[in-house]
Amino acid sequence: MTLELSTPAGTPISKFSFGTMQWGGKADAFDSRVMYDAARSAGINFFDTAHGYTNGISEQLLGKFIKAERNQLFIATKCASTGDCSPEKITKDVEESLMRLNMDCVDMLYMHRWSDEVPLEKTYEALAKMVDTGRVTHIGVSNYAAWQVMKAVRVAASLGLKIEMLQPMYNLVKRQAEVEILPMCLSENIAVAPYSPLGGGLLTGKYNNGGQGRITHDPTYKARYGQKWMYTAANALGDIAREIGVPAITLAVAWVARNPAITAPILSASDSKQLKLSLDAIDFQMDNSIYDRLSSITPTPAPATDRSEES
Repeated sequence: MTLELSTPAGTPISKFSFGTMQWGGKADAFDSRVMYDAARSAGINFFDTAHGYTNGISEQLLGKFIKAERNQLFIATKCASTGDCSPEKITKDVEESLMRLNMDCVDMLYMHRWSDEVPLEKTYEALAKMVDTGRVTHIGVSNYAAWQVMKAVRVAASLGLKIEMLQPMYNLVKRQAEVEILPMCLSENIAVAPYSPLGGGLLTGKYNNGGQGRITHDPTYKARYGQKWMYTAANALGDIAREIGVPAITLAVAWVARNPAITAPILSASDSKQLKLSLDAIDFQMDNSIYDRLSSITPTPAPATDRSEES
């Protein structure tokens, strides 16, 4: 798709973004700064955080790091991470985020979660007010299903708003987005900044070698990435990586970026030493044959109509 989003200085957003979820958690302030500098050196000008990350430390660190070059960067944050999408909670979250970031306006504000409890009209009226008062420039959504996005698009349009970016989960072992989300975004000209291109670390291959991490320690990640076929896929990715001499991490990230619906995959790491191989995907040119080989190691989801026999 044609990229229309840009930094306050007018520079188009980079084709990859950097996610700061680990800053202030597994990554201390020093290592976070190292990662920020590495991302900037690689040409990334799009940084992603959230009100709910690491009790606000992620936003605080990002705000500190960007101070000298704020207008050259596109900064996204998210509100309502608890699922409370009331106008009061949205307003509170955004004002706290702006204070932590030391900014007057955030470039992209995502709704972090969908809510069945608060009418969409109330939620998007609050967002429209944020845009009208100059506290937010662009509106996006995260973790929405396709039908939820389209409901929100309709309500937002009635208030003069456009939903311009979607942040879904997408990687080699989580391809559900291919069924409706990615085709919808291409059709409706919605930019896509997917998270978790490494599948919670599964696609690095470390868990197949007895490594420890979120998938072994966090019940949510274990349930998300604990199926046997996923480990088999990670092994197959590793085999291809060794055969062609390109690290599995670089291949996994480049595979996500290769999809024409994708605008800017979110790179991240809990340790600055882990980040380089993801950054290497920025310059890696994946041809059709490698893309097809990688795609073949995991099931391609059936189309939404599930009439694949007619294709």
